[in-house]
Amino acid sequence: MSEELKEKQISRVLQIYSKLSDGYIVNKAEEAARFDVAERSIQRDIDHIRAFLDEESERTGVINSVIYDRSAGGYRLETLYKMRLQNSEVLALCKILLDSRAFTKEEMVEMLDKLIACCVPKSNQKIVQELIQNEEFHYVEPRHKTFFVDKLWNVGQAIRNSQYIEIKYQGIQGSTVKTRKLMPVSIMFSEYYFYMAAFLEDKEVKKNFRVLEDASPTIYRMDRIQSLKVLDERFKIPYKDRFEEGEFRKRIQFMYGGKLRKVTFKYSGYSVEAVLDRLPTAKILSEEEGEYTISAEVFGDGIDMWLRSQGDKVKII
Repeated sequence: MSEELKEKQISRVLQIYSKLSDGYIVNKAEEAARFDVAERSIQRDIDHIRAFLDEESERTGVINSVIYDRSAGGYRLETLYKMRLQNSEVLALCKILLDSRAFTKEEMVEMLDKLIACCVPKSNQKIVQELIQNEEFHYVEPRHKTFFVDKLWNVGQAIRNSQYIEIKYQGIQGSTVKTRKLMPVSIMFSEYYFYMAAFLEDKEVKKNFRVLEDASPTIYRMDRIQSLKVLDERFKIPYKDRFEEGEFRKRIQFMYGGKLRKVTFKYSGYSVEAVLDRLPTAKILSEEEGEYTISAEVFGDGIDMWLRSQGDKVKII
């Protein structure tokens, strides 16, 4: 190709790209007539633009695509979505993951590497890695040292499909392994551990519960599930009795099952905001000389241990 023809092609491609960027429809026949070339030349120009946009998406994280719009009779530019998280967002997520201490070191390192590789442009990957490398090196994995991510996914699928599961579960230290048939309804994370909330139908087992007809689910720690089988049998919970995970999550901050309670206490510590963040249902009833009267709805007895841990900053009413 001569230098003159090459310059004409570059000019033509830029003009077509500019037209697409401005939101206009590019009709192949019209462009061929405008530039006095064959339609296949315009098609090659569009292919060049597509290749350029693909390369740009790797750098910017924004996917632009030239698509054929049959109703408009031509090609148009469509921005699909932002593919990459910002560098600052990835750094924040890495820090949260490390602080969670939810996974073995092997799993944690693998997840961090994948997160950085998938979401951060190559030019900035080293920067993010350097900002977390010390914390990653000194990472302390949970003592259970259990790989349970696959179980987590299987439980999620069972929840989505309303399928019963059967588990062998090792409770607190010294207890025997128990087999349970359950209706799983939620997966939650709290302070180093993943949990599953599930309803139990077995009346014989429920005889040992302090609240026999408790409407709240039982809580199981995922790493203590020794084996899990998703059954073909499905369950159905009436819509009026459906489990509302978001509302339940607000009230079970300490992962102890039990009935719904309302607690009221006085708080005289340094940061009432920390209490309100810890207890999403908490409301300030009154305040007098830096002492707050607070009320909150919670499930189970975990709240009692938390209140005691606050020492003389808290007085239970």
